[in-house]
Amino acid sequence: MINVHKVFRSFRFAGQGIVDLFRYENNAKVHLLIAAAVIIAGLWLGLARTEWAIILTQIGLVWAAEAFNTALEKLCDLVMPELHPTIKAVKDLSSGAVLVLAITSVVVGVIILGGKLVDLLYSQYSFR
Repeated sequence: MINVHKVFRSFRFAGQGIVDLFRYENNAKVHLLIAAAVIIAGLWLGLARTEWAIILTQIGLVWAAEAFNTALEKLCDLVMPELHPTIKAVKDLSSGAVLVLAITSVVVGVIILGGKLVDLLYSQYSFR
């Protein structure tokens, strides 16, 4: 039988993790601001459903990667508070993964939003 109380408690803990991510982590705040700008641009450009699905998936992936990176860095700091080459490598790889995903998201955003913007400018100014 499913313990509904445990399920709701788990959601509450997860929600607190999301709040803490955006409250205390500077990079997560940057990702949040960029996501807001992308969403505003998407509304202005009139994205299609599929384009929204792709954009929102990219935003969610970057936020999730940032959360995993933050969790891993906090765990590393707890396990090994002093400098250690292996811990440094783990932290560098984790933050590098976030960077790879962020760059990929920018490319996806440029393809979708940039394409829409070019179409909009072309239709308004009819460059023929």
